[in-house]
Amino acid sequence: LISYRVRRSSFRCGGKMKVHISVIIPAYNEEKYIARCIKSIKKSAKQFRGKTEIIVVCNRCTDKTAEIAQNNGAKVIINEDRCIAKVRNDGIAAASGKIIVTIDADNRMTKGTLSEVYKLLRTGKYIGGGAPIRFERYSFPLWCNDILCRISFGLTGLYSGIFWAKKDSFDAIGGFVGQKAMEDVATAKLLKKYGKKQGKKYTTLRSNYLINSTRKYDDLGDWLYFKLMFQNIGTLLKAAMGDKSGMDKLLDEMFYEYND
Repeated sequence: LISYRVRRSSFRCGGKMKVHISVIIPAYNEEKYIARCIKSIKKSAKQFRGKTEIIVVCNRCTDKTAEIAQNNGAKVIINEDRCIAKVRNDGIAAASGKIIVTIDADNRMTKGTLSEVYKLLRTGKYIGGGAPIRFERYSFPLWCNDILCRISFGLTGLYSGIFWAKKDSFDAIGGFVGQKAMEDVATAKLLKKYGKKQGKKYTTLRSNYLINSTRKYDDLGDWLYFKLMFQNIGTLLKAAMGDKSGMDKLLDEMFYEYND
């Protein structure tokens, strides 16, 4: 009983519970999904003995995302940038917690996520990390996507999905890399490199995972990304050679304008 009280006291500052984890949710017209995302975070927060704050960064929202987020207990800030990295970075700047966790508005986390993040960072062995990804439903093409994700993550070690690290680590690398796509991989690389200098590893959650939304597959078909690769092979090749004009248009259609 005594040792439990000592551990509990470590979560308090001046008699008040300080914020330990800030969860950042970038959201662009996500009124259909934001409540369930927040509820999944709250379930995870119940398993964590510290205090968690939830920050929803409303990016160019014209629907009821902000209202729903506030009604579900989240702090809401407004962002008008057309770059997901800048949206996340605004959330980090507004955070009170020493630990940052990011998750997209249409996804969910499992209930032990926040406790596991805190436990891993407390060991001092890790700079931060990501999480395994599991789709909320499966079909043959979605299993193919799942396998590709597992192979990619396994080979590179650059897990993403749910990002987590201490706030000062994000500050040290300048936050999320300011590009319109693949900013997660670029940021993971920076965190991994920074961690190596500190003698720490970039890792992934072991017992918990990201529940990945299938809404785009529901809307556009389960072979969606395979079709996009074949249909836009010319655009992808030009982007690899430095001409990103076509790629920017594709990204706008698939991400930045998807909920218009």
